[in-house]
Amino acid sequence: MSTTDQSRTGAPAFRAGPRRTIGGAQESLIREDLLRPGQELPLVIRPAVAGLDPLAWASGNRELIEGRLRKHGAILFRGFPIPTVETFHAFVEAAVGELMEYRERSSPRHEEGERVYTSTDYPADQRIFLHNEHSYARRFPLKLFFFCLTPAEEGGQTPIADTRRIFQRVDPAIRDRFAEKGWRYVRNFGDGFGLPWQTVFQTSDPREVEEYCARNGIECEWKPGNRLRTWQTRPAIAVHPRTGEETWFNHATFFHVTTLPREMREALLADFAEGDLPNNTYYGDGSPIEPETMEALRAAYQAETVMFDWEAGDVLLVDNMLASHARESFRGPRRVLVAMADPYERTDL
Repeated sequence: MSTTDQSRTGAPAFRAGPRRTIGGAQESLIREDLLRPGQELPLVIRPAVAGLDPLAWASGNRELIEGRLRKHGAILFRGFPIPTVETFHAFVEAAVGELMEYRERSSPRHEEGERVYTSTDYPADQRIFLHNEHSYARRFPLKLFFFCLTPAEEGGQTPIADTRRIFQRVDPAIRDRFAEKGWRYVRNFGDGFGLPWQTVFQTSDPREVEEYCARNGIECEWKPGNRLRTWQTRPAIAVHPRTGEETWFNHATFFHVTTLPREMREALLADFAEGDLPNNTYYGDGSPIEPETMEALRAAYQAETVMFDWEAGDVLLVDNMLASHARESFRGPRRVLVAMADPYERTDL
């Protein structure tokens, strides 16, 4: 989560659609709200009875949660008594199991509970473009949980977008090009911008970095002054391992230099040659991605963006392959945390 976007998404605000109580002894304890007719993402689940224990309900309804998540791509749990970081951690464990450590990092964040992190430690005036967590990694979380302790006074939403719909919206010629070439992610460390490699790889030993890269399909080279360059080539399209659906699953748009706000982009390009930028993306063969292609990709993400206002105690569960996520700029205190779970090691590299 480490880049920003200067354009507004124009996403609609949250409006609850028709309510329906779903059948079954356990299922009658909750009710589902649709965002609006024809818009499946996110599904909103609320308690239908007073005093519902969120931990007991989640642990007893993992199959229900998994089924709803595969269909909708994201679930907003609203109105459940989840007041603390500890309760949130326990809810994640009850719903899906063990939490993951944040590895191969791309954004600044700090731990606020055991494997519970700040969503992104970027200034409030910066917006973060839509992306799928760790799409550049060999091993990534299939599930993300966002927890709102303190909603912002203004803004601060976490926009989401269905990657199945993005895949369908992308021009077939662009899809075919990326299907053939894949995409390449290039990072440069040690030049005073972005995270240091010691933070990204959670080690200060260069040999451990090299071993991690070798295990995970990452090329690396050391530059003078203990600086590092890495590059990795990944598919741009991925098939969900449990639904069999094709998804637009990559960071090609997110990390491309043209997705940065104009002032930031110009400042970086004034200081660095393109190949030395902290982050940038290319086609998988190393050739540049055309400006018009980047514009079309950003438009596809923005056209599918859905946005709602946070309420204290909300938990948003996102299938990391079926839905991308972002962050709006905000005013006032905002405390939204994230946990990752359900690790998956991709087999398409």
